[in-house]
This record gives sequence, C-alpha cells and structure tokens, in this order.
Amino acid sequence: MAVTMAEISKLRTMTGAGMMDCKNALTEANGDMERAIELIRKRGQAIAAKRSDREASEGCVLAGVKGNFGAIVALKCETDFVAKNADFIALTQQILDAALANQPANPEALLTLNADGRTIAELVTDRSGITGEKMEIGFYETVTDSSVVEYIHPGNKLATIVAFAEANVNRQVGRDIAMQVAAMNPIALDKDSVPERIVAQELEIGRDKARQEGKPENMLDKIAQGRLNKFFQESTLLAQEFIKDGSKTVAAYAKENLVTPTAFKRVTLNQE
Repeated sequence: MAVTMAEISKLRTMTGAGMMDCKNALTEANGDMERAIELIRKRGQAIAAKRSDREASEGCVLAGVKGNFGAIVALKCETDFVAKNADFIALTQQILDAALANQPANPEALLTLNADGRTIAELVTDRSGITGEKMEIGFYETVTDSSVVEYIHPGNKLATIVAFAEANVNRQVGRDIAMQVAAMNPIALDKDSVPERIVAQELEIGRDKARQEGKPENMLDKIAQGRLNKFFQESTLLAQEFIKDGSKTVAAYAKENLVTPTAFKRVTLNQE
C-alpha cells in the first residue's frame, strides 16, 4: 500500500530514522505504525551487531551534578561527524540525566536504566542502527560528597568532576579546580592517594636513570626519592602549581577559598 508523507514524517519523528528507511518500513508494515517502528529497531539491532567489532574512538563526553552526586558519561561512536550530530549529543545528555536521577553503580547498571520506556542499552542500539555506526558507553565515572562541581571542555571531548567536603562551594572556585584537573591531568588527589605500584615504579625508574647517569650505587635511593617527590609535585592535584597563578599550589588556592577537594574524575576522548 502507498504511504503518505505525513506518516513518513511521523515515523521519522518517533524513531529518528532517515526518510527512506521510514518509507520502506511503513511499506513493509502495510502502514502499521507500531510494526514499522519494530522493523526499524530490529534493523538497528542487526546493524549494531554487525558493527560490534569496529573501533569506536570518537564520541561525546558530558558531565553533570545533582545534589551531592556528580557523573561523567562518554558515549562513543566511530566518526567525529556522528559525534557532533545534535541527536547524538542529545542521547548522551539523556543517558547522563538518567545516571544523575538514578545513580547507578557501574556502566552495566547504567545500561539497564529506563528512559522514555526503553532501556539505555536499547536507545544506544537504536541510534547505532540509525547512523550505521558502532556505539557504546565508553566511560561512566562518579564522585559524591557535600558538593560537586563539573567542567565540560568546549567540543564535548573532555570533562571533569570534583567533589568537595564543604556544601555550597563557590562555583567559580570549584570550576577553577575542575579546570585544573582538565588541563593538568593529575593521577591522584595527593601523594598519599597515589597507588603503591606507581610509587614503586617511579622509584625504580629514578634508580635506573641515576644509574645510567653514573651516580654512585649508595646514592641511588636518595636520588630516586628526590625524583619521586618531584613526580608528586607535578602529578598530584593538590601539589600542582595552580594554572591561573603559578605562585601558589592548588592546595594553597583551595585553602584560601575555604574548600577541601576530596575526589575527582577526568574523562577524555582526545589523544594525549
């Protein structure tokens, strides 16, 4: 049977699929709208399965806060063209909103959440079928404390969240520290938060480098410790030079503004 432009437009609005895909689905379904929707979704599932072995290295990274809970979601796809598409960004926002509302513990739990009558997993599969690209939740990170501040770098490829012990943190102060995390990519909050394996690794690197420089064997540990301290200064958030004022550390900036960072997360799809 012939289908009308109004029916095609309605199906496109409901599914986000292309005009020809909607026309073909309606034709195959003999004008049955529900059947046409199901056909489009099944085709989307088939396309998603077919693309499962492809690399998804592009995408959209968004961060948000609700109360004392902050989250970052990265929805990944294959091309920058799709990553910049308004519908793709809107889907990422929808996933983030669901995460903020429900506070799932991990990406697997996030995928099972319901949004508009569909699970997040189903929405991602549907969008994958529409675009013909592999899509997946690349990252899901959270922090929680008395307050949280988020930062999204222009371009939606990098985002950070920072938790603070104090409630009602001045947003500009919180944003400054979140931007510090984005720009300087610290590996931990302070030296006590650096994993033991990394400490041991840095000490060994320091010893090897000193040995290669011809330093006396009995001086290697002392030299390695000095280089480890420099590593802490450069790689832990509170010890880093504050990017907006190199005369002070982030710890000093936080103290003078009466805030105490307690945790942070950083997600980027940029190559670093």
